[in-house]
Amino acid sequence: MQTHTLSKEMLMAILDGIDEAIHAVDKDGITIYYNKVAAGYDGMKVEEVLGKHLLHVFPSLTEETSTLLKVLKTKKPIYHENQRYENKKGQLLETVNTTIPILKGINLLGAVEIAKNYGHLNTLSNKLMDLQAKINGTEGSKRISPFQASYSLDDFLTNDPECVNMLEDAKLFASTLLPVVIWGETGTGKEIMAQGIHQQSPRKHGPFIAQNCGAIPATLLESILFGTEKGSYTGAVDRKGLFELSTGGTLFLDEMNSMPIELQAKLLRVLEDGCIRRVGGTSTIKVDVRVITAMNEPPDICVENGSFRADLYYRLNTCPIYIPPLRERPHDIHLLLEKKLQKRIPYKLPKGIEELFQSYSWPGNVREFINTVEYVLLKSKTETITPEHLPPKLKKKRQQSSIPKNAGSLRMELQKTEELMIINALTLSEGNVLKAAKILDIPRQTLQYKLAKMGEKSKKLEMLKIRHAD
Repeated sequence: MQTHTLSKEMLMAILDGIDEAIHAVDKDGITIYYNKVAAGYDGMKVEEVLGKHLLHVFPSLTEETSTLLKVLKTKKPIYHENQRYENKKGQLLETVNTTIPILKGINLLGAVEIAKNYGHLNTLSNKLMDLQAKINGTEGSKRISPFQASYSLDDFLTNDPECVNMLEDAKLFASTLLPVVIWGETGTGKEIMAQGIHQQSPRKHGPFIAQNCGAIPATLLESILFGTEKGSYTGAVDRKGLFELSTGGTLFLDEMNSMPIELQAKLLRVLEDGCIRRVGGTSTIKVDVRVITAMNEPPDICVENGSFRADLYYRLNTCPIYIPPLRERPHDIHLLLEKKLQKRIPYKLPKGIEELFQSYSWPGNVREFINTVEYVLLKSKTETITPEHLPPKLKKKRQQSSIPKNAGSLRMELQKTEELMIINALTLSEGNVLKAAKILDIPRQTLQYKLAKMGEKSKKLEMLKIRHAD
């Protein structure tokens, strides 16, 4: 008996020590546990809530809006759902809740909820935005936005024919106000491209604002993009979002496929009618913003896997830009080496070392390449770079290249096999992409993506008269 009491006391101490709001109810909705953090969020006392029905303590909630009561009804967990309600003192609160049923076998005993103070998170976000504005010296300024583009299209260094054509397309797209979708692997230079398009556009004197959709919690993204109205949650103030701050300029949304689907629907509405509504607001605000989006996966693949709304894709994909990975641009590796090394002093690079740079796959693309060159320059104390100055990944590549091999790498062999199967399928279908995709048992969009990657590298592919229509 003593052991049982001690275990319960320890459990209560542990739960009270967790820096999250925890609220548990029995199967009838009566509160059986309510920690001090939850009481602090709600502006209540623990004894005001314990032993009382949830709707009695929080009369603004209903069976439809309470996440705890929803879980009691469905017996299914709810993860990261927003809940807005008033406490008995009339204070408007907003939390992000994870709620799970308490089951013993198939019998429902109750439900427990872990909540984060959404208003507190937004307040912290707003303070960071205020600090950013002060750092940029914009307090009281007449400028539309503290953010300006620092790159132009000339900063995208390339000798690769495909990338040269891509830059020509970017210049053409820049002259319009149409939305642009840029996609490519991480580190290929998507933001440089976005800033370059802005700098070349009629909006170059307006603000350029970039937001990574995957870098902040989804629950904060809506208020950051659309702004807030005073009273929409505890601590909320009237604040412009990035769409308002971008008016007259460009808003760059990176990792677009990380944006929650429900928020993508609101973005589509903004693109259609040019109006936004702040979180907690009732009036619409007209905005004049050009939207450029980016993602590190093919947009059509993102549509297929459900991370990107099809209707939003068709609205945004007016001007598509694909940036090839660095491993497919060997001429650019030589150019970048030359530019980055000569930037300081005339370094000498033996041919064997340049070949190592050429043969490495660069999974981090240009970003990884530049960091590697910086490492080499730091290690080198003379004008001539030697193998000792290379980072471990290139030294390992050098050791591997000295071992004779009778066969290519697994990746290369798989790629050759894939290309052969594609060519055979296109031959059987007489160049019809849809029929070839059915033969290969893959979506047509996937086959089109693979054909685009193969490009003109395959002489056999050139001989086929490919038809993308039925």
